[in-house]
Amino acid sequence: MRTILVRLLKRFVLGILREKCYRDSTDYHSLSSEQTMKLSIVIPVFNEEVVIETANSRIISLIENLLAKGDIDDYEVIYVDDGSKDNSLSILKKLSSLSNKIKILSFSRNFGHQPALAAGIVHSSGDAVVSIDADMQDPPELIGEMIESYRRGNHIVYAVRKERGTDTLFKKFTARFFYRMMRLMGVNLVYDHADYRLISKEVVDEFRKIGEVNIFLRGIFPFMGFRHQIVYYDRQERFAGESKYPLKRMLLFAWEGITSFSSVPLRIASLAGVVIFLSSLGLVAWAIYIKMDDKAIPGWASIVIPIFFIGGLNILFLGLIGEYVGKIYLEVKKRPLFIIKEKHNI
Repeated sequence: MRTILVRLLKRFVLGILREKCYRDSTDYHSLSSEQTMKLSIVIPVFNEEVVIETANSRIISLIENLLAKGDIDDYEVIYVDDGSKDNSLSILKKLSSLSNKIKILSFSRNFGHQPALAAGIVHSSGDAVVSIDADMQDPPELIGEMIESYRRGNHIVYAVRKERGTDTLFKKFTARFFYRMMRLMGVNLVYDHADYRLISKEVVDEFRKIGEVNIFLRGIFPFMGFRHQIVYYDRQERFAGESKYPLKRMLLFAWEGITSFSSVPLRIASLAGVVIFLSSLGLVAWAIYIKMDDKAIPGWASIVIPIFFIGGLNILFLGLIGEYVGKIYLEVKKRPLFIIKEKHNI
């Protein structure tokens, strides 16, 4: 009994020490309301000419309100043009010419939403960095609440939608399937969180050390750890333009996330191989038994069906393994995640 009590006391003391170490490691950036703070807002843009000026006015109005309340002391808005084919870049240049707080990174071609976000983050200089899409479906007014959470010592603040009331039944089903599948595959994701988040300067510094070519930000930031909090909001309808994530791109995005962050599909392939091998042994035993019992019925089904079944699985899993080998190939070559053609005010 005495030994059990001693062990429990040791665990209690160790738990307190671990909690103290955790707080010391996560609260060191916590700010008081009097301390200065620079805010960086990163906005990826791809063919968004019809929404840019409205989105910029909304962002600047919010920033002026934050400055007036003393929540921030300085700011920068970084637009990342992801190889737009319309007049998006021209509009951004006009906005940047009016204020040196509005900065532009322009890619040489379309590299994708995730590289665009990554480029804005690594070029940011703020104490806290917020990433948000240009369509303003994620309300920028939530940034004030995110800053409050940051000042309380949270390094990452995830903005999560409360519900999917505006989505179709198909969209709801596919979204839920995506998050649950990712969890089953061992990928740590924040459910119903897209890429609307605030990260601290310390997180940005660690993010700059990541050299992955196959980048999946929704998995990277939860993987990094750090103290975090979730804030909830109601997602709004897109006020203009078209979604840049149709079904095909969503499926490719999901596949990228699974194969970039999980080796579970390869383990499934190995498990399937073991199951097929054991099943084939059972089939061999059955064939020997009916042969010895003179009950064998000549036919092609017992030969052709297993051949097609095993052959199909071989092709399927060879393709799966090839997907991972292809990612290794890209990582080994270390090609740049993005190529910047132009910079303005940076």
